Amino acid sequence: MAAPRALVVLVATFLLAASSRASKYSREANEGLAAAGAKRRETGEFRVVRLNQVWEKAQRLHLSAVKLAELHSDLKIQEKDELSWKKLKAEGLDEDGEKEAKLRRNLNVIMTKYGMNGKKDSQLVDTNYIKDDTESDTLDDPRLEKLWSKAKTSGKFSDEELDKLWREFKHHKEKIREYNILLETVSRTEDIHKNVINPSEENLVKEEILHNKHRELKDKLRSINQGFERLRKVSHQGYDATSEFEEPRVIDLWDMAKSANFTEKELESFREELKHFEAKIEKHHHYQKQLEISHEKLKHVEGTGDKEHLNRNREKYAMLEEKTKELGYKVKKHLQDLSSRISQGLQHNEL
Repeated sequence: MAAPRALVVLVATFLLAASSRASKYSREANEGLAAAGAKRRETGEFRVVRLNQVWEKAQRLHLSAVKLAELHSDLKIQEKDELSWKKLKAEGLDEDGEKEAKLRRNLNVIMTKYGMNGKKDSQLVDTNYIKDDTESDTLDDPRLEKLWSKAKTSGKFSDEELDKLWREFKHHKEKIREYNILLETVSRTEDIHKNVINPSEENLVKEEILHNKHRELKDKLRSINQGFERLRKVSHQGYDATSEFEEPRVIDLWDMAKSANFTEKELESFREELKHFEAKIEKHHHYQKQLEISHEKLKHVEGTGDKEHLNRNREKYAMLEEKTKELGYKVKKHLQDLSSRISQGLQHNEL
């Protein structure tokens, strides 16, 4: 009996040591994230001067912790694109300046999206879905308001499904606003009269001129039209029990992918990739919520005067902030790649 007991003790000791090492490595990884963030803050958050200027300006605004992390992810994507463009320019591959102009437009969209374009009436786009207070928010579009009102009173949706549908409506509202920001930017840079989406306006000639020149606008408008049709259908019929995806961005991508020039095998592969993408988004949402909670807790602890407790909460907040930024960048990069592939497939359809 002594040998089995000795074996049990040995295994238990090994498991305890392994658990301790795993905990240590996890702690070290989290500390490494926080340290990396602190180092960047000392040397400059970004490798592009004007992006550092935008980031520094954002620090002085009253943006939430989650919104700042979202902005950071957007600026990291902008940084990646600007550094890639510099390489192209050095090789003489942007002679017409089209890519440089797109970079300027993208930065302007970011500035406007986060209320840094100097306009007093700029409204921030809420993209994190943390606060789902349906009564205190509006959709700013009579058609959407009407659909949402009918859906709420139809009896076709459970509370959970109504929450899901509300996220889809909010996502659609954001898509319209981002389209209008981009259209306004293009219009201003090309001295074309501002023309935003409005059901009562029939200024199709000017829109067609812009759309022929800027495929990004065309893709966004197509997505908006498809998205509205989906909302109309779901609001009247309820959710299909066989629906595969929950996240609005993934639903958008899947609907557009089915319209693109993909083979059956390519479409199936894309479907699987979307499942991984949705899991990545859910993980990002989890960290966003944790960051929001940590930020509120940190504000509470700051008023207690307990330095040890305060330091622990600051460390946890710094770790969550870095993780949220990192995941936000990965989500946006993945979305950019998936959207680009769909756009190429849609272009083949038009040829």
